[in-house]
Amino acid sequence: MERSLSKSVRGFVAFARAILVINIKATFAQRGAFWLQASFMLVNNLIFCVTWFIFFSRFDEINGWRLSHMLLLYAIVAMSFGASVALSGGVRDLARTIVDGDLDTFLTQPKSVIAQAVCSRSFAMGWGDLASGVFLLLMSGAASWTTLPLIAVCVACGWTIFVSTAIVTHSAAFWIGSVQDLARHSTQFTVTFSVYPQNIYGGWVKLLLFTAVPAGFIGYLPVTLVTEFEWSNLFALLGAALAYATLASTVFHFGLRRYESGNRLGVRA
Repeated sequence: MERSLSKSVRGFVAFARAILVINIKATFAQRGAFWLQASFMLVNNLIFCVTWFIFFSRFDEINGWRLSHMLLLYAIVAMSFGASVALSGGVRDLARTIVDGDLDTFLTQPKSVIAQAVCSRSFAMGWGDLASGVFLLLMSGAASWTTLPLIAVCVACGWTIFVSTAIVTHSAAFWIGSVQDLARHSTQFTVTFSVYPQNIYGGWVKLLLFTAVPAGFIGYLPVTLVTEFEWSNLFALLGAALAYATLASTVFHFGLRRYESGNRLGVRA
């Protein structure tokens, strides 16, 4: 059984990698548009950070956080979100894919429907986010041979949580129809709260940022983990990523049953 499971996992990884390679090549094929979008996101992220440079030029810290912490926060969030856009761009239009009946294309394939749908597109702007994240990471001074593996884990978990929460909100389309705008606003809402230190919040707001809007797991907890490593925080982050991924898979497959029952609004020829 273990051998069969290992074979299935390897097959899924190989399949996902093949889809990603195809979509990345398609994105790079339009070089002019690619460099324009990627450069725009890179500059946009760096300009946004200027606010914190100005702030910390006048104040040494905010609740124990210094400029280096903020740069690390922006770096991890930018790389996590960038990975979700560059490598899992199909999730951005998942609600429309459901409503238009375009899941039919993926249902005819033997592989995972959600994996195909999520990995079906790649956006150039995601590479700009990734590039800005790497640049900010170097500026933060947190990058070292000892911290890089941990940072990679944090980015992978953030990527997983971004994609998983997007799948959950987009899957509402199975029950209530078009939720494309609502789902995108939900993602932007999460990004916005992710780039602020959660220790400035308290009470029910902080609870919200570690549950319905998992910004705390994407930004704050990873920064704390890198700067003040504790095994409990690492297990909490890994557990959160697994929990949100499980929730996303469960919600999507429950919705997929309704889709298969004939509630399609359109069929791709």
